[in-house]
Amino acid sequence: MPQLDFSVFPSQLFWLALSFFTMLFIMSKFIIPKTAEMIDLRKAKIDSDLEKADEIKQHVEETLQKYNNALQEASAKANVSLQKTKEELNETISRRQAELYARLKADIEAGEKKIDASKAKAMVKVEENAAVLAVEVLKKLGFGGVKVKDAANAVKALDEE
Repeated sequence: MPQLDFSVFPSQLFWLALSFFTMLFIMSKFIIPKTAEMIDLRKAKIDSDLEKADEIKQHVEETLQKYNNALQEASAKANVSLQKTKEELNETISRRQAELYARLKADIEAGEKKIDASKAKAMVKVEENAAVLAVEVLKKLGFGGVKVKDAANAVKALDEE
């Protein structure tokens, strides 16, 4: 095998060293700087993206805080409005109940007056009928000389006692 021939070792070592240092030179002057530049560009882009993400995150948090504040404010206004409406409704209900109570009381009083008037008329009729009935009974008992007017006066006298 030619690789194991000791006589060609010095030339192989020479070409190995020359190839190694040439590749090292090419790598250090062309490839490594471009790779380092790419790495730096990527790092800068990543840092820039992270900064933008932080800015967006802060903006979102501020917007969310504004939203929550607006929501709380709207909720508070709604609660105040609901409370005000509730008070107005309770006031309206109380007022209408008082009006209804007054109207019903007036209706009851008017009804009682009508009943009293009807009762008085009925009592007059009852007294008249009682007088007529008393005269009829007395006639059947044999007392024919009693007048209706006298019987009515007797019925009134009994009612007054």
